[in-house]
Amino acid sequence: MSCPDRLSSWKQEVSTAFSHLSKTQMLGLVYWSVGIALTGSSGISQISALLSQLLKEKEATVFQRLREWYLDAAHKPGDHRCELDVTSCFGPLLGWIIRRWAGNERRIALALDATTLGDRWTVLAVCVVIRGCAIPVAWKVVGAHTKGSWRPYWEELLKHLKGYVPDEWFVLVLADRGLYARWLFESIVGNGWHPFLRINIGVKARAGGESDFDWISRWVPTPGTQWQGIVECFVDKKSRLVCTLLMQWQEGYEHPWVVITDLAPDAANVAWYGLRTWVECGFKDFKRGGFGWHHEKMHDAGRVERLWLAMAVAMVWMVSLGTQAESQLPAACPEHLPEQHIARKRMKGVSSQPAVRRLSCAQRGRLVLLAALLQAGDLPIGRILPEMWPETVVSPKKFPSPSKRRQKEKQREHKRRQKKAARQSLAAA
Repeated sequence: MSCPDRLSSWKQEVSTAFSHLSKTQMLGLVYWSVGIALTGSSGISQISALLSQLLKEKEATVFQRLREWYLDAAHKPGDHRCELDVTSCFGPLLGWIIRRWAGNERRIALALDATTLGDRWTVLAVCVVIRGCAIPVAWKVVGAHTKGSWRPYWEELLKHLKGYVPDEWFVLVLADRGLYARWLFESIVGNGWHPFLRINIGVKARAGGESDFDWISRWVPTPGTQWQGIVECFVDKKSRLVCTLLMQWQEGYEHPWVVITDLAPDAANVAWYGLRTWVECGFKDFKRGGFGWHHEKMHDAGRVERLWLAMAVAMVWMVSLGTQAESQLPAACPEHLPEQHIARKRMKGVSSQPAVRRLSCAQRGRLVLLAALLQAGDLPIGRILPEMWPETVVSPKKFPSPSKRRQKEKQREHKRRQKKAARQSLAAA
């Protein structure tokens, strides 16, 4: 069987997911995603070199075809120039992930976060977080020094995704402290989803029956304490919000987790906020830990957004295969080992810790693809298999020493100042 024939199942998968695209746009997306998944790189030179061998075409011809796929219409040759509208793919991309979802789990977590590429680009992304990975489903690329508010971008990204998750599904939307805003909370609720937004400890609130606002830190004064309840949060009337406040200060953390949501107190678990960290793992897969996007030299935001579409589609494929393969790994059973076995000794005292994921599901999925090629079999597609959401907030595996804590605190303070300066610059514009 020739390689183009072995790509037929993936072509069918992509064309079904993005049925609104033209044939040329669809084929470009197929070849880009195949090249990214197999090479583990987003570099056009590597991908065109690989595809030229698979398609039996000249490398320069493949290179030009791939390049034209991400160009805007003004820079394409010919009379029938067509520009790929990336935003038209956001909803279908999320719907595709829902269809690839396996098992009886009808909960899905989305994380909102921003990632940067040096002093050139800032990418605002909405990602599905799954098994330590993140699949972007909507994004906006802006210049790193572009002035103005991010609010219109976030609101538009959420609008593009509205209606693509079945009503009976439970959708949790997570964001870190730097993104919290009342309008964001309300936009998420407007989509029929549930916000799960972290806020700073330095705010005031009042619970039912209280007349005065007071610092919320009074409810979790020391490590090992937790509190949850319905409150009226924030003193300023413009920011004031009636919501559920979830707080827990776990041993080993310097600050408590403070999360607000529209869920009832008995229907929410602050431990779910741990899912948000997976979006950072996803950005790592896009950059140094995987596709090497940080090496790109593009100077046009539209081109970057189209490249992100190709990487997102490749990520769906790799994560589908990776989660499926990971779910089939045998579970560790140290209790079956001798009492003095080194593995059993290492497990003592860490039973509450989640299992160490030594290989990301995205990279595992890529290895599954390469193994299929070596075996000359059909390229598999896979299904997305979620894992159980966390039920407890676990302490860090290693408590940092006082000197390291001070060093990390200085680093965090430096980053906070940089972000504050950036927000002030945007607000001033």
